[in-house]
Amino acid sequence: MGQFAYQENIPGHLYCHCSGGLTNTNALFLNSQAARVKMAAELHPCSGKLIGLSNSNRTAQRNQPVQEFNHGLVLSREPLKDRDVFTVRIDKKVNSWSGSIEIGVTSLDPAGLDFPSSATGLKGGSWIVSGCSVLRDGRSVLEEYGRDLDQLSEGDRVGIQRSTHGELHLWVNGQDCGAAASGLPTGLWAVVDLYGKCTQVTVVSCEPPSLAERDTERETVEEREGSSSGGGSVNGNSSDSGGGTGNTGSVNSPAGGGGARLGAVTGGMLTNDALLFHEKCGTLIKLSNNNKTAERRRPLDEFNNGVVMTNRPLRHNEMFEIRIDKLVDKWSGSIEIGVTTHNPNNLDYPATMTNLRSGTIMMSGCGILTNGKGTRREYCEFSLDELQEGDHIGLMHKASGALHFYINGIDQGVAAAQTPAVVYAVVDLYGMAVKVTIVHNHNHSDRLRRNNAIMRALSPDVGRPRPAHSLTPDPDTPDRLLFHSNCGQKAAIISEGRTALRPHATDDFNHGVVLSGRPLHSNEVFQVRIDKMVDKWAGSIEIGVTTHNPAYLQLPSTMTNLRSGTWMMTGNGVMHNGTTILDEYGHNLDRLKAGDTVGVVRKEDGSLHFFVNGVAQGPAAWNVPPSVYAVVDLYGQAAQATIMDDVDLPTLPEDSSEGPTVMSPSSPCSVAGGNSANDLRFHQLHGTNAVITNGGRTALRQNCRSEFNDAIVISNRCLRDGELFEIVIQKMVDRWSGSIEAGVTAIRPEELEFPNTMTDIDYDTWMLSGTAIMQDGNTMRNNYGCDLDTLTTGSRIGMMRSATGDLHYYINGVDQGVACTGLPPGKEVYAVIDLYGQCVQVSITSSSGPQDNSLCTSNITERSFPIHSPVAGVAHRLHSKHGKNVVLLGEGCQAVRVGGYAHGIVFSAKELKTDELFEVKIDEVDDQWSGSLHMGLTTLAPPELPSCPMSGLSPSLTQLRSKVTWLLAGSEVRRNGLLQRQNYGASLDRLTVGNRVGVKRCSDDTMHVLIDGEDMGPAATAVAKNVYAVLDLYGRVTAVSIVSSSVLEDAGSVKAPSLSSDSCSEGEEDRTPVEGGEPALVPNTVMAFLENHGKNIQLSHENLTAARVSSYNQGLLVTAQPLPRQQLFQVLCIDRLNASWTSSLSLGVIGHSPDRLNFPSTACCLKRSVWLLQRDSVFHNSLKICENYGPNLDTCPEGTVLGLLVDGNSCLHLYVNGMDQGVAAQDIPTPCYPLIDLYGQCEQVRLPPPPPFQTSVKARCQGDMEKADMVDGIKESVCWMPHPEVNPNKTCEYQALCSRFKDLLTLPDGYFNEDAKYNLCYCESCHKLRGDESYYKRGEPPRDYALPFGWCRFALRSEPHCDVSNSFKQWHIAYHGTSVGALRRTLDHAQLLSGTSSIFSVSPVKTEGPNGYSEPEENSSNSLPDRDRERDREVPRVQLSPTMRYSGLEMFAPKVQFRDPRSHCCHQAQVGFQVCVRPGSYKVGPQTLGAIEPLDPRFSNTEIEWITKDQGGTLLYGLLIRVE
Repeated sequence: MGQFAYQENIPGHLYCHCSGGLTNTNALFLNSQAARVKMAAELHPCSGKLIGLSNSNRTAQRNQPVQEFNHGLVLSREPLKDRDVFTVRIDKKVNSWSGSIEIGVTSLDPAGLDFPSSATGLKGGSWIVSGCSVLRDGRSVLEEYGRDLDQLSEGDRVGIQRSTHGELHLWVNGQDCGAAASGLPTGLWAVVDLYGKCTQVTVVSCEPPSLAERDTERETVEEREGSSSGGGSVNGNSSDSGGGTGNTGSVNSPAGGGGARLGAVTGGMLTNDALLFHEKCGTLIKLSNNNKTAERRRPLDEFNNGVVMTNRPLRHNEMFEIRIDKLVDKWSGSIEIGVTTHNPNNLDYPATMTNLRSGTIMMSGCGILTNGKGTRREYCEFSLDELQEGDHIGLMHKASGALHFYINGIDQGVAAAQTPAVVYAVVDLYGMAVKVTIVHNHNHSDRLRRNNAIMRALSPDVGRPRPAHSLTPDPDTPDRLLFHSNCGQKAAIISEGRTALRPHATDDFNHGVVLSGRPLHSNEVFQVRIDKMVDKWAGSIEIGVTTHNPAYLQLPSTMTNLRSGTWMMTGNGVMHNGTTILDEYGHNLDRLKAGDTVGVVRKEDGSLHFFVNGVAQGPAAWNVPPSVYAVVDLYGQAAQATIMDDVDLPTLPEDSSEGPTVMSPSSPCSVAGGNSANDLRFHQLHGTNAVITNGGRTALRQNCRSEFNDAIVISNRCLRDGELFEIVIQKMVDRWSGSIEAGVTAIRPEELEFPNTMTDIDYDTWMLSGTAIMQDGNTMRNNYGCDLDTLTTGSRIGMMRSATGDLHYYINGVDQGVACTGLPPGKEVYAVIDLYGQCVQVSITSSSGPQDNSLCTSNITERSFPIHSPVAGVAHRLHSKHGKNVVLLGEGCQAVRVGGYAHGIVFSAKELKTDELFEVKIDEVDDQWSGSLHMGLTTLAPPELPSCPMSGLSPSLTQLRSKVTWLLAGSEVRRNGLLQRQNYGASLDRLTVGNRVGVKRCSDDTMHVLIDGEDMGPAATAVAKNVYAVLDLYGRVTAVSIVSSSVLEDAGSVKAPSLSSDSCSEGEEDRTPVEGGEPALVPNTVMAFLENHGKNIQLSHENLTAARVSSYNQGLLVTAQPLPRQQLFQVLCIDRLNASWTSSLSLGVIGHSPDRLNFPSTACCLKRSVWLLQRDSVFHNSLKICENYGPNLDTCPEGTVLGLLVDGNSCLHLYVNGMDQGVAAQDIPTPCYPLIDLYGQCEQVRLPPPPPFQTSVKARCQGDMEKADMVDGIKESVCWMPHPEVNPNKTCEYQALCSRFKDLLTLPDGYFNEDAKYNLCYCESCHKLRGDESYYKRGEPPRDYALPFGWCRFALRSEPHCDVSNSFKQWHIAYHGTSVGALRRTLDHAQLLSGTSSIFSVSPVKTEGPNGYSEPEENSSNSLPDRDRERDREVPRVQLSPTMRYSGLEMFAPKVQFRDPRSHCCHQAQVGFQVCVRPGSYKVGPQTLGAIEPLDPRFSNTEIEWITKDQGGTLLYGLLIRVE
């Protein structure tokens, strides 16, 4: 090109001078550009429903970016002018979703557009660039175009342009990516879709390209004009073609950066469609990924019928390339690839392509077969049978007719010299080959992977089997494990490859990735010691394995950013390809110190295990491929690490001295993360709508109101014979028909193609659906003993295969009998749950596991997982598996050795929780023997021991070495029998009858032994997490009994005392106190808010008061101090509410230091180690794990006192006005920090000031209760005597509505108690705030009654002559429904009268009374026949009931309509009385309504109606009102 100079000689005209003169084309082009009107760089005000516009409509933001990924469509304000590049800048992205910004053009006017959820839904003339694909009206027209938009980052700029020739161009950061489409009409609006990760963009310009870019475009124009005159036209006819025949060749011209030009290629059957697999394929083939991926079903059962072909013929010189995604080791032979002249639409697909005897050329192994016969035996040095996952295979049909094959991008030469002009590519997924994907040359990441593979293919030992290696290689051999020299940007390798470090660890916290120099052998331990740490950063060392070769890997900043072939342990979780698969896996690596060691091993069965200080953390993953490299990421605090030589394979939880297991070594079943009942989890593979959370214990169906299927989940390992897999239903919706389905399948999760519903599977599957038992999708029997469609929230479902092959179902712990027989014995079966229809969320219960005597009769519910001991006050039991000389008594609470001096080992029935003490008392000794009791902890799971107690256990605990065992024998501490420490403390040999000995595992992973309650200090360190207590009745000690109790026996029913009253609710004086139910609160640490907080927070009063000063969010707070165990953290009160907003405060705990936390706008955006209480739900890392927990926090009025407590079992409790709401979450880490979100209505809270002295909770409760007793002699509820500033009733709208209705009744105020604090509202929010139970006892003898939930009580004044105190304590409580017209007469007589019982006396009418309500006419005795009226006067009868579910029925309490004078809305109301009834003055009888279903779950229909004839037997206590 010549040199251009621009000169403005005439206004409105721009002249261009160059060495070649001024061209007419350029002059016209430039003049037109100078005269154009600049288009407004703004967005149209009409947009997607989640879009918010700002900055003069230049900035668009997608609302709710964490909860929603679509509905983010925006268009330009005006249509694009030719050559204008409409450019936006990516401002914000989130990592919650896949996919990102999409951009394009549309001919649809935004003013009248019904916006779809995403840009790909636009039709009627729309071209969209999505990822690296181009779509027209939602259908792909070009694959692998330009830059991948999903890989762009914040700050990158993306533009779209229609050229003057009607072509669509994409611009990325000022670079033209070439023509994406042609033939575009005029009048197009720019389209930007804030999809997936992209949440905010800003329009930066809408103008033609800059001068430099203009030169490039002009060159393209000139080339196009030259080609149109020269004969190289793609779209038109060539002047040299003779007769005008179109060019049948293909011109793949990458315009401006890799985009292929879209001109239609004429002639033959060639089209411009993307090269995909044809929809017609072999019988076992499943297509996915827009027909780019093909996979053979049932790869372990079938080896052929896996033929696929392309959707169109190959063009000349067009590369067809596939990537091998999955192989299996079962078969011989592997993938075959080639070409055929057969049209896939007409072909009857053979079992294998080499069976075809015409028009077919295939590469098989390393040879070429033509029409099924070998024509070249040694075509190339590579064999297709030796390729591995990730390798690429390609072929090309040259214009000369020659056929070439490519292995990892390397041309293998001419396979056939002459092939027909029209051929289709064909792939045969045969034998080992299971899954392949079509790849394209233009994709940069694929090219990078292919180049890496090429270098691997050129290595001398590729494809050859590796020699067998010993379990622990000799460090002096060349095979020694060292770090590879290729490492992260900020890392360095020293000490001849043994040590890796970050030299500038105080300046940078990442780019410290190092890999091993060679792949790990099976069972080879890679272990490093942390040499140096720095305190500046958060986070620490991460370790794992990867399939990537370090020689060719572009090392990321952190290894968890790698999205393929990588497994990493980070913190206390495990990530696979950047996604968390285990939340709470093992010891937290962030807490390690210099000198600690971490390790990893891949076992022969493909399972991956991690080690911390030599202690196995359990299986972390399965099906990890061989030949993986070890990875260490020196992240954050970790600054230097050294490889440890001579590391033997530590004892793994599944290792056994009994010999190899009988299970398949390739199965996860052989990896007993299954070493205990608690290892059962949901598998990481699941249906598309399912989500696994809570450490694999909880499964839920997302979008439950728009999706009803595709939510199948499966157990992480196969079930053992006699093992129960039980789940509890936690959430349901009433939108759909049908509900949960449950069963078992013999299909491994890795081989299961998850269908819409599990009953669609036609092999090796047994399911219970409703009442039908189905095998392989066919109904075997109907009317089984239970109906899954009738189960409700809280119901438990279990399934178990017996040793004889029978399948049993359990509903709420009750065996429903044999569902079907003939399940293949010895074959692996997995539990399957289909979250279908109404069922939305389930969790695995702790009763899942091998069944023994202690579990067969347990009645474990969602809120009470721990075993309940039959002995009062004892929460521990002994396991039924024990030594052969042991007999268990007292239902597992006592153990006696009946013979000899040994074989007396016994275990705890369950794993011990952190800091949980297991303690026994010595009952008997026999002095003829020497030695004494041994006690300790073991990783051996007793459920895995043989059923016969005569085998499987060592004679003494010191010889128990099949699993890691720590024990105290005498005064010596031993580990697996080896002496670790002498003179630990008082010798166990000196203990005698009455002495107590206990053991516990503390939160710092140490074992402590207690003798007679005295802690002897740490006996052992680095104790594993999942351990059982174990003791040996050895020598002198022949009998012991358990004396310990769990800190948390029943989280659902045992509540701590109130902080404002000793009485939790009505009738508490009749309860029997539960030992240990009250947590031992430690002296309070003074708490204050941290200076690091949300941007709208202002702290005052020495950081004890926090206020949100603007907006409704950005109000996050944490405390500066961690929350100690057993200390109640209280937000003294909610100071200020703003009714202008919706929602309110949420609170919880966060498990990592908040000092450098970058606070998001709301707490629900925190996704790392966070437990949050919001509304009436519990969230863990932003996913809901529990519903209907405690009161709805959005309804808490001003003055409410909220508190948090983490008990000794690491369980989180919520306190509301001093009432413990039970366990909200488990496994809370140490340390944890209280977290508060001042959101919506809640604008200010304050913490209590440091108290001058500590007052015990119990003393305070007693003081408050005595005051309540002096007032009225009854202990009913915490609100009988609330703190004057903590009255939860003062803002209850429902109580205010009921009060307004009471005022309409014009009843004299003299009938009611003047003190309004005795009026109680029983709406859902109020009774939950008080912590009311549903039922209580009252009177002598005590009798049950129900609280009137849903009603509002107004306390009545007591008559002076009544002994109120005595009546309240000794009389029973009952209810009486009546009519509005009978209220005044009843109150006038101060007792219930005959004729006021509405079942005998009320007939509703529809007249409207003078006070604005419709009143049923009172039915007096005058309306009865004379004989009945006489009997009514002689025998007065009053109907009562202990529950308002009966007395509140409309038959007894007719509804009246009234208009609320405040809101002017119409409501319906009912009335009744709460009364005290003298015992013995009434008769209990059946209900008289003819109801069939139970009216109240606590009271039988035969005892729900009380009749009294004693006029002095009732005492009016309160007026009840219910408004609808």
